[in-house]
Amino acid sequence: MRDLSRRGVLGGAIAVAATAVTGTGAAAATGRESVGEVPHIWREFTETPFTHPQIPYVGRAGRRRSDRPGRVLRAESYGAVADGTTDSAPAINRALTAAGRAGGGTVLLRPGTYRIDDLIHIGHDDVVLKGAGSSRTTLYATKNLTELIGVYGSRYGGDKSSWSWAGGLIWLCPEDRFRTLTAAIRAKTWPFEGWTGNRRDAWQTLTTVEPAGRGSWSVTVADARRLRAGDLVLLRLADDADHTLLEHMAGGGPGPESYTWDDKTKLTSYVPYEWPVRIASVRRNRVTFERPLPLDVRPEWDPRLTTHVTALTGAGVEGLTLEAVETPQAPHLLDKGYNGLALQCTYDCRVDDVTVRNVDNGFGFIAASASTLRRTRVTGRGAHHPYYCREGSHDNLVEDFVIERRTVDAPAGTQLHGINVEGLSSYNVWSSGRMEMGTFDSHRGMPFANVRTDITVDNTGQHGGDASAGPLFGARFTHWNIRVTNERAGLMKIDGLAPWSATVGLNTVREFGQIDVPDFPGDLHSRLELYGTTDEVRPANLYEAQRRL
Repeated sequence: MRDLSRRGVLGGAIAVAATAVTGTGAAAATGRESVGEVPHIWREFTETPFTHPQIPYVGRAGRRRSDRPGRVLRAESYGAVADGTTDSAPAINRALTAAGRAGGGTVLLRPGTYRIDDLIHIGHDDVVLKGAGSSRTTLYATKNLTELIGVYGSRYGGDKSSWSWAGGLIWLCPEDRFRTLTAAIRAKTWPFEGWTGNRRDAWQTLTTVEPAGRGSWSVTVADARRLRAGDLVLLRLADDADHTLLEHMAGGGPGPESYTWDDKTKLTSYVPYEWPVRIASVRRNRVTFERPLPLDVRPEWDPRLTTHVTALTGAGVEGLTLEAVETPQAPHLLDKGYNGLALQCTYDCRVDDVTVRNVDNGFGFIAASASTLRRTRVTGRGAHHPYYCREGSHDNLVEDFVIERRTVDAPAGTQLHGINVEGLSSYNVWSSGRMEMGTFDSHRGMPFANVRTDITVDNTGQHGGDASAGPLFGARFTHWNIRVTNERAGLMKIDGLAPWSATVGLNTVREFGQIDVPDFPGDLHSRLELYGTTDEVRPANLYEAQRRL
């Protein structure tokens, strides 16, 4: 008899898809997936894709909604001039505001170079800034964020500049959040930057949530009267006095249980964990989400669905280059803010075919979720963070990306990271990339359940992170089909560093340069498969294979 239950049908569909993506069936008789070797861990994953102990489910990472048609506005109609000398920032911002007030639209930029003496802010839903292509339209930025907004210190003290990891000369951030954030910076009351406001108090409880397991798509709630399909809500999980939530993020067991959490004050400031997610359906007190739960939901963590600051959704940037006036790279953590693009409190937003040149920091996710960077490139004199992902950013996708080798030597006292993730950020993906410099920078703050796949890297960067930010890795980090051209092991081969994680399809590497030791004692329960191979693992791209599941 056929199993026609929901579980049986789903299991059959996954088995069929798994056969196709690994090249073992007729559907994969030709093409890239038709040769190579399928690791045991992939076969395991296809049996339990939402709850596998080492590999996270990231098949729904990135933007999922389609563009909504809207007005088309030309920046020239608002006074922008592509002559390289006229300050066009006011005109471009006027056009973006007009599109937002009309309910959305696309602001077109012609081929040529637009000088901008101010930042470009996209703060309304469904507004897209679109050039003629990254090789044809350039925004030439003459000032940095310190000049435009002010000095931005760190909420953790010291003389660091927060422009070293925040803000952009093109800044996607909801209008109200942008206003309160920049007001706090100008007032020198250094803010939290995420979904619940400058003091993490801008939220209200919608309902409490009954216990559920990681990987569940649905939860039972106490009161569903304020919930509707299509709503964007926060799942909020607080920690308890024994830090069992942090232990769970690290995979649990003796190692995390014996770890000293209390003195990791920067890490504990990131809790509660806040996960934005859209509701797919509500049936009585049963709520289904568009993504599976990232963690268990346990009563000791006071689980609840809450409101949040207004999000920015449906916005984007495409088809342009942002070039900053060339200045020497600043000493480490003293960046002035010649920054590229920042996505902050965004959901379902996108960036496509965008290059940044001569920037301090390239592309940033700051409390951003479910957003996609595609066909992006960092080039020029060298950046501190070419890509960064922090302040509780989740479910984002970076694909088809390039970090070019710097065009000038690095000044003394500077530092290069690479593709950064930190601050309890989870379920993010970096896919199909070429890194001519940099590293896989897990910047402490215990990020977990992130994937890097199908990437070629000259592993020349270093990770950062304060000791007070805690572990480099939580559970379920996966490095899949990674080609390290200089054979440096650091942060590539993570079976001896990351708990409950996986390194699959990595060429032979050796330790030199920055060398790390595991944060947790004992058995890490991590997996290493197809080590010493190059481009042999099948599926070749873990994210794309999960999407096909």
